[in-house]
Amino acid sequence: MNSNDRSIIGLVMVAHGLVHTYELSIPIFMTVWLAEFGVSEAVLGSLVGTGYFLFGVGALPGGVLVDRFGARRLIAGCLAGMGGAFVLLGWAPDVWAVAGALVLWGAAASVYHPAGLSLISTGVRQRGRGLAWHGIAGNVGIAGGPLITALLLLAFDWSVVAWMLAVPALGGTALALRASFDERAAVRPDADESEAPASSPVGLRAFGARTATLFTVSFAVVFGAAALSGLYYRGVLTFLPDLLTPLVTIDLPIDVEAGRYVYAGLLMVGVFGQYVGGRLTERGAPERGLAGAFAGLSVVALCFLPVSQTGTVGLLAASVVLGFALFVIQPLYQATVAEYSPAEARGLSYGYTYLAVFGVGALGAALAGALLQYAGQFLLFSVLAGTAGLGAGLSAWLALRRPSVDAVSEAS
Repeated sequence: MNSNDRSIIGLVMVAHGLVHTYELSIPIFMTVWLAEFGVSEAVLGSLVGTGYFLFGVGALPGGVLVDRFGARRLIAGCLAGMGGAFVLLGWAPDVWAVAGALVLWGAAASVYHPAGLSLISTGVRQRGRGLAWHGIAGNVGIAGGPLITALLLLAFDWSVVAWMLAVPALGGTALALRASFDERAAVRPDADESEAPASSPVGLRAFGARTATLFTVSFAVVFGAAALSGLYYRGVLTFLPDLLTPLVTIDLPIDVEAGRYVYAGLLMVGVFGQYVGGRLTERGAPERGLAGAFAGLSVVALCFLPVSQTGTVGLLAASVVLGFALFVIQPLYQATVAEYSPAEARGLSYGYTYLAVFGVGALGAALAGALLQYAGQFLLFSVLAGTAGLGAGLSAWLALRRPSVDAVSEAS
């Protein structure tokens, strides 16, 4: 990697890690909020899901802004906004104020993925490796956020923990403001590194025209696959700490909810999934890997509860497999988006992608809460298996259609 690649990857690794530190600390806080505020799983899942929904919905205007103003500024604003939202979270006196703070967090965090992934796809020449390192950093945050939160909750009130978690965002904001690199080096190899990203047309008419150009049949299928991935991701992770705790039979030296630590370990395994997924994108059409990853998630959902209920060894084995499978898929759909979108609309394409992943996917939190309250764990995991199976079918369709698409591209 050259110096430009390293500068970009360094920034997006910091930002991506912090985004997911905050995102996945929320389910740990939920184990406290359920008891402190006396709300049901369905109600809390819906309120938290509102913040997660905005995390996704805001990605679309975020993608438009990336194409207009460039990624670095938006990443800086994202980090500053997330830190401020967690400061407000620490002051929340009731569950409604918690929901309001999480809405603010979702708005700030929503711009990261279109900004960060657009920056990698247009600025980093070794895109597969860039996606792999980006994913690894995200999983460090995904696992580290819950682990750090769980450990801090042993010594501090949850509001104090929220304030403590806000601090790292300030350093990240300073890093983003001082960063300097060519955002389009991978698509304009001869561009002057000091040149600013080209502006794109603005207004509803221009937005509609760019959207119409972007949404080919194939990109619409990619959008659907991304939405299914988001539903699975949010559906399985939101209440997982509570689901794991009764299954843990290990005696710990302190009185804690042991499921929090198994949950954090499961997420840390995702580091290896992200790396493998990123490298797989360099070994051929990413749609094929995406279809296989979805199929694996379907099998994992069907087997997770039966295997985890066999004892500690089964629980740990099932958690390792789930952690790997859940995150190997992410670089694969990120690379697939890049295959089916033009470089000049890359921010918009990732905006739509994360509208699907985290916007539509936010429904998974409310769905999981409702299924757990009214139907039970086995129906939840059965629904998740069907969701992943549909994703495998859409991805397989893309993979089968790829040869004809490539032939048309070569002819033109």
